[in-house]
Amino acid sequence: MKFLDQAKIYIRSGAGGNGCIAFRREKFIEFGGPNGGDGGKGGDVWVECVQNLNTLIDYRYQQHFFAENGTPGMGQNRAGPNGKDCTIKVPPGTQVFAEDGETLLADMTTPGQRVRLAKGGNGGFGNAYFKSATNQAPRHANPGQPPEEMTIWLKLKLIADAGLVGLPNAGKSTFLAAVSAAKPKIADYPFTTLHPNLGVVRAGDVDFVLADIPGLIEGAHDGAGLGDRFLGHVERCRVLLHLVDVTSEDVAADYKTIRRELKAYGNGIEKKKEIVALSKCDAVDEATLLERRDILKKASRKTPLILSAVSGQGVKEALYAIAREISRANTAEEDADAEAPGPWQP
Repeated sequence: MKFLDQAKIYIRSGAGGNGCIAFRREKFIEFGGPNGGDGGKGGDVWVECVQNLNTLIDYRYQQHFFAENGTPGMGQNRAGPNGKDCTIKVPPGTQVFAEDGETLLADMTTPGQRVRLAKGGNGGFGNAYFKSATNQAPRHANPGQPPEEMTIWLKLKLIADAGLVGLPNAGKSTFLAAVSAAKPKIADYPFTTLHPNLGVVRAGDVDFVLADIPGLIEGAHDGAGLGDRFLGHVERCRVLLHLVDVTSEDVAADYKTIRRELKAYGNGIEKKKEIVALSKCDAVDEATLLERRDILKKASRKTPLILSAVSGQGVKEALYAIAREISRANTAEEDADAEAPGPWQP
């Protein structure tokens, strides 16, 4: 299945059915009177979050979604049926934006969540509705209300607890494959990963979802390389694991390059808790490893972890460090919810 995290679609609700102008015409009934029915309501357009989706690829091949129109009213006081709703199913983590790409209409995070995007037009009243003692033969009815139509953007931000960041070929995909059942593409050239990958990881009693995004390079916020469009997938992460290739000639420059790109992207990513690790540590000798660890420690102002996804060195320590940060974040959220004032009661 191909991965697609952005889609532009056009939606339109249903128009309301027109009211009917009709009169009873039956034998032996001298004064029939009006009996025109009301028109049916047009269908609504809903967006629904469903569990078993992880891409927006369906909306590459279909971009127009219409709800049914309401049926006009009929004689003998028969109301027109309502139009059927149109439901757009999206994976968890999808945000719905207006055509400008900035106005947020809905944030779909929980399976089963439903939001109405376009309301169907109400059906018009038939002439029977206007019957009164002073107007016993009304000859007018209401038309149905027009539909609502708009162009919207669907943008998927994968829901993961932890995210992997780093330069291309820093070992992110290898690490994900080593700690989970995910099978990302792994090769000895840059930009092997072309779309985000998810893996479920277990560390002790804690299960969490780990996201691997395509590597960043200098100038990614200006579109260099694959750009920074995939950084949206780590916006919801609680912690970032920043991998730095120990075989690089300047590990400090590599680290600072990624930090600059995270800061340029914004949206709070640069403020997230970060765990720094030197990857591919089985590829250098002990003296080189210690030297570059000290250089990276000075640049990042934190002690980096030493790991190798191939040999397994330091992998368990990295997973437990991620699990601890996730548990702390969950505890902080629970405390904040507990301290939040409840609804006011008189």
